[in-house]
Parts: sequence; structure tokens; C-alpha cells
Amino acid sequence: MRVWFYWVIFLSLFIHLSAGAQSQEDERDAARQLADSAVQNAQSSNATIDTSPLTELGDEYTNSIQLLQNRFRVDYNVKEITMVFFREYGSAPVVLVRPDGSKLFQGRVDEEKVQWYDADTFDMITIKDPVPGPWQAVGQVLPQSRVMVLSNVELHAEPLPNVLFAGEILKSTAYLTNNGKPIENKQFRDVVDLEIEFKSTNNPNYGNFGTNDQRIATFKDDGRGMDERPGDGVFTGQFNLKIPAGEWKPIFRVSTPMYTREQIGELIVLHENPVSIDVEMDGGGEGYHKIIIDVDRELVDIESLLVDGKVKFPNSDMQNFSLTEGGVDPREHLIVAYEEGIFRVKLTAYGTTMDGRDFILDVPEYSFVAEGPAEPEVEDPLINGKDPIVDGTLTLILVAVNGSIVLIGVIAAAVIIIMRKKASAPKQANSTAKPSGETTDADLTMESEPKGFKKLLGLFKKREKAEKE
Repeated sequence: MRVWFYWVIFLSLFIHLSAGAQSQEDERDAARQLADSAVQNAQSSNATIDTSPLTELGDEYTNSIQLLQNRFRVDYNVKEITMVFFREYGSAPVVLVRPDGSKLFQGRVDEEKVQWYDADTFDMITIKDPVPGPWQAVGQVLPQSRVMVLSNVELHAEPLPNVLFAGEILKSTAYLTNNGKPIENKQFRDVVDLEIEFKSTNNPNYGNFGTNDQRIATFKDDGRGMDERPGDGVFTGQFNLKIPAGEWKPIFRVSTPMYTREQIGELIVLHENPVSIDVEMDGGGEGYHKIIIDVDRELVDIESLLVDGKVKFPNSDMQNFSLTEGGVDPREHLIVAYEEGIFRVKLTAYGTTMDGRDFILDVPEYSFVAEGPAEPEVEDPLINGKDPIVDGTLTLILVAVNGSIVLIGVIAAAVIIIMRKKASAPKQANSTAKPSGETTDADLTMESEPKGFKKLLGLFKKREKAEKE
């Protein structure tokens, strides 16, 4: 009896588990069907997105047509089309195959109907009255590449601030649209050149009257300089407004190998550099000059002013300095005045305009000529208000010294004469008289007359002979 009872329990459990497994399998099948339907819906929607440009091509010059085995279709009412094909770097230009099988090669086209520009990474082709129907591009076209149909490429840049200063360094971003739609193709940055140019309005009331056109910035999407990320579709330009202050007309220019588009912006007024520099000689005490930095307080908030500077001394030494303390007073910096000559001061200023916009400013170089440190005072030669040279005491001293020297010389000469007389007296007594007409060796001399000391001795000898006679 127990055996049958266990068999009944076993069968009931088996039936229950089978039913549960079947229900789970049914649920899995339902989930699979739901997923398949979702995928099919997504594929059908993608097919609609991909094929819709094919029908709109020629009507609105659609931004792009996805390639299907490098094939695309040109509508019958297209009068002119400009296309861009992106290919492997350094590869040969593509070859276009018309619907009738004829081919277009770069360098072998009818220049009146076809313009072809080939670069290292792309081909840009403009065709007038293209043959309607399916075309094909043969070449090393990049995978997932799209043939771009260019119709109206425009540059959309951030509006320029209302208050701009001469010498200001400004960052601006922009993006491109083709027929009103943003261009998201990363390779397209190699196709266009984006720049902003300022043209003078030649208003005689401003200082830029008669100034030539100035190229202000070039926009790049290469991740360098101020550009944040390469190939993100956002082009960044760095304005360096080292141009005269005055009234300017900005021109936004988009250049491609085939054509150039220009957009004229609203007139702007470029203000003079608001930072002023002055110097106070020896203003920092003995041996220091004081540099004073202030701003046009109607345009700039003085409390926000920060300064990064550099001083070049007359001997070409360089000194960097920074002023980061805020306040309502002008900024001051002391310079060592250890040499005379020309001092040069170069500043970069950071601040905020009165309307709350932050700016970076390249301040023009300021120079001044300064004297060297004061020389030490020379003691007054006057003693008690009298000049010792003019006073008779010094004169008497000089006369006494010189007279003593002369007296000593006279005494020495007299002593020499007396000694010579005493020495020559015995010799004259013992010597015999010389004949008057006889000439001795002593009388022979090369000099016609005795000179110097010999002449003096000769005078004494003549006196001795006269006394003897």
C-alpha cells in the first residue's frame, strides 16, 4: 500500500515539474518573439533612415548618403552636385562609374563639367548635370564612409562679446552645418578652412581708419591649443586682438578646395587697452623704483585684476613677478634701481569686465629711462669755510720746502769746489810749465766746448792758472 502511495506522489511531482518547465519554455518563446519583432522594427526604421536620403537627393541636397557597396544614386533633377569621398591616407583618387558604365578618372575629365580636387585623404568632385541613376565609387574608400553632398556649408560661431579690448586673447568655438544640418563626420575637418577676419569700416572717428584687413583667428578641430577634443565637430579659435582699437566688421569665412563662403557679422567697437602703467622714480625708497598698474574702472572691475609680469633691466637681466592680491587700490611693484638705462615692463592681465565677462589681456610693453643709484657724497674740501690752498700757511710751507732743497744743493756744490781746489794745489806746484805753443794729449778732445760738469771744472782751472801767473 505504501508503494502505491509513493508512486502516486512521484507521478504528481513529475507532472507538476513538467508543467512548470513548459510554462517557462512558453515564456522564453514569447520573449524571443518580442525581441525578434523589436529587432525587425529597428532594422526597418534604419532602412527607412538610410533610404530616405536616396529619395531626397537632389530635392534638398541631403547632408549625406550612406554608401551601399560604394554605390549611390543621383536624382534626375540635380543640376550640379559636389561630393566628398574619404579614403585611406595616401591612396590613389577614386574612380567614378556612371550609370551607363563609363568612368571618370582624376585628371581625365571635361573641366567645363567636372572639377576634381584630390588630397591625401579625400576627393572633392563637382559635376554639372550629372547622369541620373546609380553611380559607384571605386577605390580605397574608408569603411562606413559616406559620400557627402555639399550644398550650403556654413560656419556657426559664438557671438562676439559686446565689450572687446585691443590686445585681448579670446577663445571662441564654432560648428559647421551642411544645408542646415550639423556635420558630424570627423574627416571633414581636413576639407575646410575656417577663419575670421576683421575689416576696418574706415570711420574717421576711430583710430583704425585706413587700417588693412586683419586675420584674427583660424578655427581648428585637432585637439591642440585651446581645442578640447580632436574630431568632435567643435572647432575652436583663439583670437589675439593685437590690432588698433576702433570700429571693425567681422567676416566669417569657410573655404573648401572648390569654393569659399563668407558671412558678415555685426559691427563691433574694439576699445583701447584698459590697463595703464606708470612709474615713480625712487618711489620705493632709496634704490627702488615703483611700478603702478591701474585700469579703466568704467570698463574693468579693479578688484578682479591679477597681473603676471616681467621686467627687463638695462643689462638685459630678466625678473618675473606676479600680483595676485585684490583690492580697490592700484597694483604696485618695486624694481631694484641698481643701474641706469632703459627698463622694460611686459604684463599679462586677468580680470572681469563690469558686465561680468572674464578676459585675458596682453598689455603693450612699457619702458622708461632711469638713473642709477645715487653716488656717495664727496667731503667738502673747505676747512672751516677756508680753502687751505688759498690760505698763506700752505704757501709758506711749500716755499720753505723748496728753499731748503735749493740751499742744500748750493752747499753741496760749494763743498765739491773746495775739495777739488785742495786736491789740485800740490799737483800744480810739482808740475813744470808747459810751452805755450805745445799741444798735449789733454788738449785733444772731440767736443768743441766743455759741457755740464766738465765746463764747471774748466772755469775753476782757468781761475787757478790766472792766480799762478
